[in-house]
Amino acid sequence: MTDRKAQLAANLAQVEERIASSCAAAGRKREEVTLIVVTKTYPASDVRILHELGVRHVAENRDQDAAPKATACADLSLTWHFVGQLQTNKVRSVTSYADVVQSVDRAKLVTALSAAAVRGERELGCLIQVALDAESGERGERGGAAPDGVEELAAAIDAAPGLRLDGLMTVAPLAGEYAGRQRAAFDRLMEISSRLRAGHPAANMVSAGMSGDLEDAVAAGATHVRVGTAVLGVRPRLG
Repeated sequence: MTDRKAQLAANLAQVEERIASSCAAAGRKREEVTLIVVTKTYPASDVRILHELGVRHVAENRDQDAAPKATACADLSLTWHFVGQLQTNKVRSVTSYADVVQSVDRAKLVTALSAAAVRGERELGCLIQVALDAESGERGERGGAAPDGVEELAAAIDAAPGLRLDGLMTVAPLAGEYAGRQRAAFDRLMEISSRLRAGHPAANMVSAGMSGDLEDAVAAGATHVRVGTAVLGVRPRLG
């Protein structure tokens, strides 16, 4: 086993223990929570090692990094999640490799994703990114739609050819009433998810929690956690 593979295996084991312990504490089954490893800034070689170690869900946030990486790993059985703020001019590229876009936050993006998915003859899973720091009609500091905009976006995704409404995503906000209150933020997301599922029962995916707060997300009821640093190590500084 290479040094890098041994390092990633050890890190994965620690994250797995954290998820398992959190599930046990919350009275949940371990299989109710899916680990998505955020591989941004790390090479395709790390993605290949992670696949060898059993990881099947990976995430990226920049198309210029993700597209060549996905191509280099096209032979692997992986589900690719796009989690970054997405500009419409990148949509065609992203829909060529992403299975799920977790950052849908405006109607214009829904329209662009639908057109690209139809053109590529693909079905694309969509999560509505909820910004818990956004006022009505506004977008959040880190992207995302205000909570009162969720239903309108859900209806748009439901009606859009090539798209599938899978659920909700959030990033714990840095400002506003939920700043520094991750558990309260994730509880709020679960309330919004419950309302969404009343009209869209299949939209039951809830993506929340990262390396520093995955326990809070699991306790609140998240179905997917997005973990980067705790698995891959501290990211190199960009620029």
